[in-house]
Amino acid sequence: MTESNGGERDSLAPVIPLFGSRSDRAPAVEPAPDDPDEAATWHATWIADRAAADRSAARAAHPATGTLPVVAPAGEDEAAAVAERVLLRKLRTRSLSLREARSVLREHELDEIELEGIVDRFVSLGYLDDAALAEQLIDKATSRKAQGRMAIAQALSQRGIPREVVDEALDRLPDDEAERALEFARSKARGFEGLDRDTALRRLAGQLARRGYGSVALSVARQALDESSAPPRRGVRFES
Repeated sequence: MTESNGGERDSLAPVIPLFGSRSDRAPAVEPAPDDPDEAATWHATWIADRAAADRSAARAAHPATGTLPVVAPAGEDEAAAVAERVLLRKLRTRSLSLREARSVLREHELDEIELEGIVDRFVSLGYLDDAALAEQLIDKATSRKAQGRMAIAQALSQRGIPREVVDEALDRLPDDEAERALEFARSKARGFEGLDRDTALRRLAGQLARRGYGSVALSVARQALDESSAPPRRGVRFES
């Protein structure tokens, strides 16, 4: 993206024109026609034809850095250039689902063909990937938040990840729902000391249910409270 087509110079990474400079473009690509309908068709076709070359150029220029380069706008339209720049800035701070990316682009004056062209190009470059985002969110939910499947599925759905992608990602989880629930319950059980049994059980089961462990919440809460209230074991003492 350059200053001449409505963008700004970015200090985070060099500008990488994915489709090459004007002088490097293949002569077989005709200039965009004046008619808007024909221009839209030409624009989408051009993107599809150049997707593989775009990916190779971007990876070669930024190998394994984990950073997003500044992508040159797909067309010469100023609104598209600004929309891409805004989307890239958001992607530098957090991953987005395809639905979230479309929501960002719809804040700008783009028709659906332009919008989907940008989304398709970002998908081909690996900047947008619902399956990868689902795995990232599931890992965070299980390792940091101690969440169960129900809570994870709801969180992914709220991010706009399609149901089939969510189900496929959850199917790859190990079958350790009860173990993770018990680990969480044990960490909380000591905090209910001093309460009567029924109150402690109800509150701990409620915490488990809110974290998505609905089916095992009650049994796991009961086991954790039993363990926390049991007297400590003493070793056998042998006398000589």
